[in-house]
Amino acid sequence: MAGLSMGGMETKSITLKNLDKFSHIGLFSGGSISLDDVNNTPGFKEKVELVFVSYGSRELGGGRGRRGGDPKANADALQQAGINSVFYVSPDTAHEFLSWRRSLREFAPLLFQDNAVAAQRGPGQGARAGGRRGGFGAPIELGPDDEPAFADPPAGFKAERENIPHGESIMVQYDSQTVGTRRKMLVYTPRGYSTDRKYPVLYLLHGIGGDETEWQRFCTPNVILDNLIADGKAESMIIVMPNGRAQKNDRAEGNVFASAPAFAKFEYDLLDDVIPAIEAKYSVKADREHRALAGLSMGGGQSLNFGLAHMDTFAWVGGFSSAPNTKAPAELVPDPTAARKQLKLLYLSCGNKDGLIRISQRLHNHLKEQNVPHIWHVDSHGHDAETWGKNLYHFPRHLFK
Repeated sequence: MAGLSMGGMETKSITLKNLDKFSHIGLFSGGSISLDDVNNTPGFKEKVELVFVSYGSRELGGGRGRRGGDPKANADALQQAGINSVFYVSPDTAHEFLSWRRSLREFAPLLFQDNAVAAQRGPGQGARAGGRRGGFGAPIELGPDDEPAFADPPAGFKAERENIPHGESIMVQYDSQTVGTRRKMLVYTPRGYSTDRKYPVLYLLHGIGGDETEWQRFCTPNVILDNLIADGKAESMIIVMPNGRAQKNDRAEGNVFASAPAFAKFEYDLLDDVIPAIEAKYSVKADREHRALAGLSMGGGQSLNFGLAHMDTFAWVGGFSSAPNTKAPAELVPDPTAARKQLKLLYLSCGNKDGLIRISQRLHNHLKEQNVPHIWHVDSHGHDAETWGKNLYHFPRHLFK
């Protein structure tokens, strides 16, 4: 059920009272659904397959977009709670039919997909934990190797602690010759950062529905690394979170799948613009042994594609829940001998409820056949922020040793 304006408000009221009749909910310029709504509605997480909220961009500055709280913040909170929640903003429109036509265009393809097509939309917009089928409708088939390599992180691993020093996260701009515009990336520097020493760097890439803020919004890398460093479990490192959508309008707007070519183009932005900008601005160890590359979903595919193609640049590579943009295993690792020699760490992870697990499984099996050392970690989650946060705890502990 979906509705526009007052119809959106009616949709919310009716569906929340009748979850035995409705599993997909669409609110077009008609309020939003908050975590309080979820917590006050028995069976919501088990029964609701999709929450879709949209607004025209010109509505969000005023009262309409705030009815029931900040709709974007509400959508993010649902995503973090493992609910398949999509937030869409119609560019340059107000409370009008163009906003709602566009909203219907975005909403309709997500319906009745059994979480398969939705699994490609990136963090929080993919199949939630417990999704019944794999990506593109393929069943999830687990093998004997598809087990956890590590125990779950300790409780509170991403809780901010007041009794330790904290690093700093700031937004940095750089000139991209690849894209032909000025772009942004979020940069974390560890506690006590000083130009008197040089630091290794982890480049961290987001999913198809995200941007340079996605890792911070969903997994708080600054908190996880602050805690790991304070406990002596990770080296002091800089984390760079760029925007992997290498095009002039790099916002996650409209049909996010249309920007897939820009994610491939980001290889050149990363190598020719992002890394030089970081090495010019920060005190870093500018060699392959002190550069790591990892990402989630679409960013996981990018990390494997770029990192394994440029082992002269990256010695540490990680793919978390890697998406279908990931190249075929034999193309990723055409020379197993070189991979064995050059890679310090190749880290693969996925959840056993993730419809995209077959992509990582294929690479794991190929690496195993070719005797290429790697870590294969399968946890109990889906294509969601829960697994990415936990892997961001595990992965840095092995870096730069």
